[in-house]
Amino acid sequence: MKKYFISAAMGVLMTLGFSACDTETDIEAGGTAIEKMCGYWNVQADAVDENNEVVYEDIFESGLFPFYTYNTSDNSKTKMWIDDLRNDNFWNIKFLVDVDYAAGTFSATDVVYEAGQYEEEEPGKATVWNGKVVVNGGVNLHGKPWDTIEFDISFTDDPYPEAYGYHHYHVSGLRNTGFTE
Repeated sequence: MKKYFISAAMGVLMTLGFSACDTETDIEAGGTAIEKMCGYWNVQADAVDENNEVVYEDIFESGLFPFYTYNTSDNSKTKMWIDDLRNDNFWNIKFLVDVDYAAGTFSATDVVYEAGQYEEEEPGKATVWNGKVVVNGGVNLHGKPWDTIEFDISFTDDPYPEAYGYHHYHVSGLRNTGFTE
């Protein structure tokens, strides 16, 4: 009797094992309309003058900080979110930019964003130009290709340019791969 029970149990387990490998669908998941421009980036913000010469490297002394680019909920081919997740390492921004996916570029003019963390603060406006994502545009510490991002940005509520002699910020960095370098 024990022999029949073991045989039956093995048959059931084998049947379940083979049926667990069946695919539910033949449809590939695919990607988003602007997937090569979207990602989690490690960036640095430098203050630059009108000629794009660095006046203050790592102006906020925060080193590399996280920055995100991602698609819209309607999967637009011409818009993308940029977001520093209000991490206090930069300017607390989150807004849409215009995208030219074929060229890998993005920009925005006078986009309203939440200026700060306090309700009494008025929203500010930001302008982004020279934005680009370059697939395999850089190399990591091991000489392997790595995606890069860079853009220039200015803010209407920035009190520092006149006092410290710079014009705007240049933000640049590398895509986070999830691996430690």
